[in-house]
Amino acid sequence: MAISTIQTLSYAIDFGTSNTVIARWNPVTQKPETLSLPGLSVQLSDNPPLIPSLVYVENALQGKVLVGQAVRDRGLDLSNNPRFFRSFKRGIGTDIQAFLPELDGQVVSFAQVGEWFLTQLISQLQSDAGNSESLVLTVPVDSFEAYRHWLGKVCQSLPVEQVRILDEPTAAALGYGMVEQEILLVIDFGGGTLDLSLVRLDGGAQAGKKPLGFILKWGEKHMAQKSGQKVKTARVLAKVGQNLGGSDIDSWVANHFAATQGLIVTPLTTRLAERLKIQLSSQTQAREVYFNDETFESYELKLDRDRIEIILKEHQFFQILDDSMTQLLQQARRQGLEVSDIDAVLLVGGTVQMPAVQNWVKQYFELAKIRCERPFEAIAQGALQLSQGIELQDFLYHSYGIRYWDRRHNCHKWHPLIKAGQAYPMSESVELVLGASVDNQPSIELVIGELGAESGGVEVYFDGDRLMTRRFDNQKTQVQPLNDREGARTIAQLTPPGHPGSDRIKVLFQVDRQRFLRMTVEDLLTNQTLLQDQLVAQLS
Repeated sequence: MAISTIQTLSYAIDFGTSNTVIARWNPVTQKPETLSLPGLSVQLSDNPPLIPSLVYVENALQGKVLVGQAVRDRGLDLSNNPRFFRSFKRGIGTDIQAFLPELDGQVVSFAQVGEWFLTQLISQLQSDAGNSESLVLTVPVDSFEAYRHWLGKVCQSLPVEQVRILDEPTAAALGYGMVEQEILLVIDFGGGTLDLSLVRLDGGAQAGKKPLGFILKWGEKHMAQKSGQKVKTARVLAKVGQNLGGSDIDSWVANHFAATQGLIVTPLTTRLAERLKIQLSSQTQAREVYFNDETFESYELKLDRDRIEIILKEHQFFQILDDSMTQLLQQARRQGLEVSDIDAVLLVGGTVQMPAVQNWVKQYFELAKIRCERPFEAIAQGALQLSQGIELQDFLYHSYGIRYWDRRHNCHKWHPLIKAGQAYPMSESVELVLGASVDNQPSIELVIGELGAESGGVEVYFDGDRLMTRRFDNQKTQVQPLNDREGARTIAQLTPPGHPGSDRIKVLFQVDRQRFLRMTVEDLLTNQTLLQDQLVAQLS
């Protein structure tokens, strides 16, 4: 009688705007390996297997979808069909400035499309490659709580015992295997985001200490840490993120041909623009010809490196990159670090293969310090280290604040309470004292938000059938409110009612080890505790 055993494995998924990479920890070789899923993955040239982040909805009510390369194999990405979705990762947790599509009688959100994509990937992954008891998902460095909260909800339904998330730049530092270096700069430039992260790798952690990282699911099997395990720490020193990526460049190139040749911008012409951009990573001139045998339309598009660099400059591309690098180096200098202290610069993401981007990096750093040989695999394979004895120490990369009414300018503004860069868990609470504003006030409301960039921002919107992003510079803080809904804004019921002229409540804010923002409210008049460690923002 043959006895079969079920092999449990560790997986990591780098869910990207344009492409997704899945890696598995091989327990035999004790090394990570990038997986190819039949029908979903594609492998071109010298690149590793990639899964295009594409979804085609066949039936929204039943959740029946096609994902990955299967969408392209059927040519479903070359039409204006509202059932086709690309770059949908950008819309998750972001305010969309347009109507969402209605399919089969129901409105389909980008969060729903993302959930369909991930669950189908994981379902086929476990069917083809084996059951997983440990899964690590990577997230952009500038992702808001709404995105992480969405990711947590998706993970609750997955047949996986342990799920964690890890910042993409930190995963890349581990993926390049730069453990002999101390200070690393990771430039992660993919299809949708640009992330700069300065990371310090330390090796002196106590053996047997439980890895930190942010845990979304933690099964009972994993509650005990293996004894004698050597732990290495990776601490993020500085972070900067921009909602900018290769898909923006594709749109800019497609718009260039629309302006110069009168070519209508369609999913097909945008795809051709992407191919031209990819060709220019390895050659100085590119050409794409397409013939439609049904309409007898033909396209011949040509582009060279000089022209694409002009297109980039027209959209302030290099100015955005310079601004991001300046912010990062300013954060580093506040900690006593200069450019010369950076031991290595790691480039990841498909956009870093562009010569224009590589030349931009060389303006800041010596050629010998720059590494770019693993742009696609480093993040997913590095994330696997989280389940192999890596401890992570991190800080908050967004500020938290309260909304107030600016009488001078007759508008709402935000006052920061917990600033970006705060280590967590916090050793001390942040205190706020509030009073009533009118006579016989029955309660006090407070809107708490997660504060983003303070110098302009990015909005996500539809241009015809395309999901686009647009930068704007209005010196307005971008905010994700955390409790701006009925019933959640009230933080204190006042008994007896409050009156102006005196302090009435004291609010204490704290961020715990799991990155939960908590709030305690005390009534200064009655000496009663009205709320105790109330959760304001929960990520899972």
